[in-house]
Amino acid sequence: MSFSSLGLSDAIVRAVTETGYTTPTPIQQQAIPAVLNGGDLLAGAQTGTGKTAGFTLPILHRLSTDANGAAITSNTTARPIRALILTPTRELAAQVEESVRTYGKYTKLNSTVIFGGVGINPQIKQLKHGVDILVATPGRLLDHMEQRTVNLSKVEILILDEADRMLDMGFIRDIKKVLAALPPKRQNLLFSATFSDEIKALADGLLNKPATIEVARRNSTVEVIAQKIHPVDRDKKHPMLAHLIKANDWHQVLVFTRTKHGANKLVEQLGHDGIGAMAIHGNKSQSARTKALSEFKDNKLQVLVATDIAARGIDIDQLPHVVNYDLPNIPEDYVHRIGRTGRAGATGEAVSLVCVDEHEMLKDIEKLIKQTLPREVIPGFEPDLNARPQPVQLRSGGPGHRNGGGRNGGGGQARAKTGGGGGGNKPRAPGAPAGGGNGGGPRSGNSAPRSAAQHRSGGRGR
Repeated sequence: MSFSSLGLSDAIVRAVTETGYTTPTPIQQQAIPAVLNGGDLLAGAQTGTGKTAGFTLPILHRLSTDANGAAITSNTTARPIRALILTPTRELAAQVEESVRTYGKYTKLNSTVIFGGVGINPQIKQLKHGVDILVATPGRLLDHMEQRTVNLSKVEILILDEADRMLDMGFIRDIKKVLAALPPKRQNLLFSATFSDEIKALADGLLNKPATIEVARRNSTVEVIAQKIHPVDRDKKHPMLAHLIKANDWHQVLVFTRTKHGANKLVEQLGHDGIGAMAIHGNKSQSARTKALSEFKDNKLQVLVATDIAARGIDIDQLPHVVNYDLPNIPEDYVHRIGRTGRAGATGEAVSLVCVDEHEMLKDIEKLIKQTLPREVIPGFEPDLNARPQPVQLRSGGPGHRNGGGRNGGGGQARAKTGGGGGGNKPRAPGAPAGGGNGGGPRSGNSAPRSAAQHRSGGRGR
């Protein structure tokens, strides 16, 4: 099956073809015709499945062609916002808007993205010029709505991307305020990694007789990922990680820590070992996160150390190694973490360094994924079998959290309902799962809560 066989216009197929992708992924094969039909859609797809193209391609087609499918060649009237795409984080918003621009390059449509952490005035200027497709985070969109710098009265298509993450992060009230400003007659598309009861409730109130698509089982782990556990004493984790990187000649390693302090400390320790590393987390500025992600993606940085909330949407072709330096206290986060590797037939390895403090977390993870992960003791790093567990330091939230980090969230894990944190998602061109095979088309990533620096007093930098 090709993209042209799905009913997309020549202009859009041409743009997709130029990116080197010719075969739609399963979510694209199902979602694109459903969206082209004009009805509502409830789609379940995890990161790496190509879901971003699943909605960007058909909405570009719908907005750039007339009722007969002919291309609209001019747009001389003022541009109202015709499609609104809501995402939970800045990084994911930037990624989605980049996809819109990449695939819409041969249409007359234009787009922009608005999110916090940056000045609002340049965004106001862009909106005044007229925008066909607006990609936004909920908080910053509400800022514009309150300042009357955005008009949503002509929106024809609404897309909620990563809806489960938006609910986890406490955005439900913000979303409802946005919905109240939209025209009642519109097409609604809801994309979520899971179909929880909360998502079903949101869908019931938002969608009208939707088509339903689900291409990935809830909480499933990618079969091509080689997963293993290395038992180790807590004070030997850093030496073990350095040993693994050097002994195995790893050149691109994504390492997860549980806390921001732990990430910073590990970067410093790896630096002393001669291993180049940078950290991304909620306390890092947007420019610092963007720089670290860019260098890591371009293979200029050997190790990227991240917290869950900052790495939600890291989306890199053929990422070979993911290391859980600390196990997550939320079992589902393990699935999201290791999903950064082993995409579209490419092999990947997920290694977890587990000390005695984390045995209960490991049990919860194995229960969730319904498998026992193989253990491998590394010679020279044999754990003390008589070691006693200590309390695990969990992520802590800042002031003003709401359901785990809403508009005024602090820095922490959303699902633990202790506050929100920074985001981590690198914009990318198309390419669902990475690395050849039958994968094709653009893909999206997961995402993260906002940082404490984005508190309301700072312009609500969303």
